[in-house]
Amino acid sequence: MRDLTPCEIAERSLIKTYRKTLWNPFIAAVKRYGLVVPGDHIAVCISGGKDSMVLAKLMQELQKHTEHPFALTFLAMDPGYNPANRRLLEENAALLGIPLTVFESGIFDATAQVEKNPCYLCARMRRGFLYARARELGCNKIALGHHFSDVIETTLLGLFYGAQLQAMMPKLQSKNFPGMELIRPLYCVHENAIIAWKDYNHLRFLQCACRFTENRDASGDGIGESKRQEIKLLLRQLKRDNPNIEKSIFRAIHGVQLDTFPCFKYRGRAYTNTGAHLWDGAGQE
Repeated sequence: MRDLTPCEIAERSLIKTYRKTLWNPFIAAVKRYGLVVPGDHIAVCISGGKDSMVLAKLMQELQKHTEHPFALTFLAMDPGYNPANRRLLEENAALLGIPLTVFESGIFDATAQVEKNPCYLCARMRRGFLYARARELGCNKIALGHHFSDVIETTLLGLFYGAQLQAMMPKLQSKNFPGMELIRPLYCVHENAIIAWKDYNHLRFLQCACRFTENRDASGDGIGESKRQEIKLLLRQLKRDNPNIEKSIFRAIHGVQLDTFPCFKYRGRAYTNTGAHLWDGAGQE
């Protein structure tokens, strides 16, 4: 038998070695939340990181094995990577057999001068650029690489620092781009499974590659000024006593009981269960 290429080894490991931790949870999310339907044209958004790269390979495998045809475009935006990072993105895509459609933006330059919530602004701008280019290419959906661990961390970030109980949806309709939908096919996939697949295949992917994460990494503690990294560390500590804590949080966001909350919001409108007037956190009606 001939030797397998690195791309073939990576593909086989998704289906065989990591079937229980990657392929099965991926398929479970696609089916449970109705993320892919026949006739879709999905822009799989590639940042160059481990999450978007494994998403691209899983989507390729799904396209190969499904009985319901759909189209894929692998869309990569260069927000201002240095030449080495741009080269790593392109080399990994070639190695893994991912045909990239690359376009450029100046997002890193635009957010570099922002002191308050630069990562939030960067994420919003990235999504807007991706929606716009995907629509130009005839796509009706964009697929992002947010995974199970992102869902848990985002929920806790909102609770601890945003004073809100808010989760991350597996799919949602775009408000600014009518007819476009965002999907998250890795919704049930744990980050440690993605890391295991990456290490198994001896792959090195991009980090965020902006000055904010560089500052965090230089801090030496893996936290720096990042609240998300702080949540990661907290969850790591809590799992020592309760290994199922992330599963409990995940189930909780699927089982919210609105009648136990004095107030709640639905599609931007506030409601109350108490019959009282609605007040905001500052005591204003």
